[in-house]
Amino acid sequence: MRLSKLFTKTSKTVPADETAKNAQLLIQAGYIYKVMAGVYAYTPLGLKVLENIKQIVREEMNAIDGQELIMTNLQRPETWQATGRWSDEMVDVWFKTKLQDDSELGLAWSHEEAIMEMMQQFIKSYKDLPTSVYQFQTKLRNELRAKSGIMRGREFVMKDMYSLHASEDDMNQYYDKAIEAYKRCYERFGLGDDTFVTFAAGGAFTKYSHEFQTICEAGEDILYANEDHSVAVNEEVLDDAAKELGVDKSELKPVKSAEVGNIFKFGTEKSEQMGIYYTDADGQRQPIYLASYGIGITRVMGVIVEKFADDKGLVWPETVAPATVYLARLADSDDVVNKADALYERLTKDGVEVLYDDRDVRAGQKFADADLLGIPYRVVMSDKTVANDQYEFKARQSEQSELISSDELFAKLSV
Repeated sequence: MRLSKLFTKTSKTVPADETAKNAQLLIQAGYIYKVMAGVYAYTPLGLKVLENIKQIVREEMNAIDGQELIMTNLQRPETWQATGRWSDEMVDVWFKTKLQDDSELGLAWSHEEAIMEMMQQFIKSYKDLPTSVYQFQTKLRNELRAKSGIMRGREFVMKDMYSLHASEDDMNQYYDKAIEAYKRCYERFGLGDDTFVTFAAGGAFTKYSHEFQTICEAGEDILYANEDHSVAVNEEVLDDAAKELGVDKSELKPVKSAEVGNIFKFGTEKSEQMGIYYTDADGQRQPIYLASYGIGITRVMGVIVEKFADDKGLVWPETVAPATVYLARLADSDDVVNKADALYERLTKDGVEVLYDDRDVRAGQKFADADLLGIPYRVVMSDKTVANDQYEFKARQSEQSELISSDELFAKLSV
């Protein structure tokens, strides 16, 4: 992508109405646009980061036989009334509206009931189980306070997966596979070393759940973990969870963290509440076991910003960055333009995402924008480098640049 064609612009001004570092930097860098509190639009660069995060999750969900679909955002009250979760007393984050004929509808905040309702058309026999489906969808939640930038919003992108099973044992086995798949996701996001599976309250879902918590000073949670992080418990269930896990609370130390994933076992509760059953091998009617698995895609993006950004701007792990190379052209001579264009085309053809700064602005602004945008590698081409058949190369987190040959450049970029 050529920066001269990109409609967004960077800004030196910190947004006055944002206190969260992730929102401040993402707005300054032109990755997001704030519509209102807790509601953000994603520009081409921001969308690219989201799509890269989604692709990692998609690959890991497919690896455990998840099937991708997309459910509707509009929800019928009847779908949720059977389980009691249409009630504002049980679920206080519904956005509700009405059609022109005065029929009431809800805007989806989750999809367990909707999935079960759909699946009753397809799951009739034990031969139809197990199955697992997932989606990436914009969720809407009427949060009392929208804070922490894109880490907690009223409108956000989420991956939610649902697995259905004929037995508790089969559900438990798949649940464990999903935990391992989630761990691989966080490793690939660059968050693996600081992300832990924790015991937590289930809220409007179940009594208990498992959360994936990333150590993060901007997080809203307090996590209690032992020295080697083999045991981690959310503060809200510390007493009960410590007893259930058989651990000494004094061995668990507090640390601030941000929830980046949440998974639940519903068992047969939804099936029995909604009257949805399958027929087993003996011809007997049996309830379906259900488990639910969520990852907040936009929240992960916000946590990555909080974890890695420095005083110069964003720092993206290569796996999620909107581009791998920031190509800064510092001269307009035919030789430099032709060779910079050729490098851009060569790298793009070889599958390397390049943000090509071909703008008519000062070198200092290009360098500042390269840092603010957080692209992993900066390559500079000038009259001097072209004359010497070299490239100035710098990793985003390195203090020093180096002059290298084309062979060395392509080797560094694995081309």
